[in-house]
Amino acid sequence: MSDPIKEFELERAEAIAAMAKDEELKQKSLEWMLHADKYKYTYNYRWLGRPIIKFPSDILLMQELLWDVKPDLVIETGIAHGGSIIFSASMLELLGGEGEVLAIDIDIRKHNRAEIEKHPMSKRIRMIEGSSVSEETMAKVREAASKKKNVMVFLDSLHTHDHVLRELELYAPLVSVGSYLVLPDTFIEYFPRGYYSANRPWDVGNNPMTALRAWLPQHPEFEIDHARMDKLMITEAFDGYLRRVR
Repeated sequence: MSDPIKEFELERAEAIAAMAKDEELKQKSLEWMLHADKYKYTYNYRWLGRPIIKFPSDILLMQELLWDVKPDLVIETGIAHGGSIIFSASMLELLGGEGEVLAIDIDIRKHNRAEIEKHPMSKRIRMIEGSSVSEETMAKVREAASKKKNVMVFLDSLHTHDHVLRELELYAPLVSVGSYLVLPDTFIEYFPRGYYSANRPWDVGNNPMTALRAWLPQHPEFEIDHARMDKLMITEAFDGYLRRVR
């Protein structure tokens, strides 16, 4: 007898593989992202009441990762309004157990901290205010990670090449085998040069994608998860879903 579940999985995999080869669709998707960004499209969504500045497709894929990996610690650099850490905490709540989110930001705005701390998911969140790459911060991060068995990392703070490269060097070793390091905002490399305002120091040639390209060839313990990546035509994290394989 045929297995309808396996048939569905195979059909989906074939469609994703074909879509990944469609260069016209990729270009249209990028054009759509650029057009939608004029209206701050990613600012329009909330997760359990808090703004989550991401494309819906990335939120769904993050859900897949957290559900499949079932980490007991999620480390996130960059807090902003708190939507992403509330999202991770809510997934850990669904998974049960003692999973925690450790969130780092150099400047946790008072109003955002207040909203996060009064949220029902705050019971699973610990926040550190400080540079994500300082020795003081890393001592706290390493201590927290040493007490956990399954660690996942999201790097979403300052998007310059040098800063992201340093974050990759510091945080990648904390990722458990079989888990993920997620690197958002690689899409900056594909937006027009000079697109971002002067108070944002990243640009084409100076962003998370350039850091990833410099770092990944030296780290064969990580691989781009194309099986997941290829289905994302609209994403902030081109090539940014990295699975630790050894």
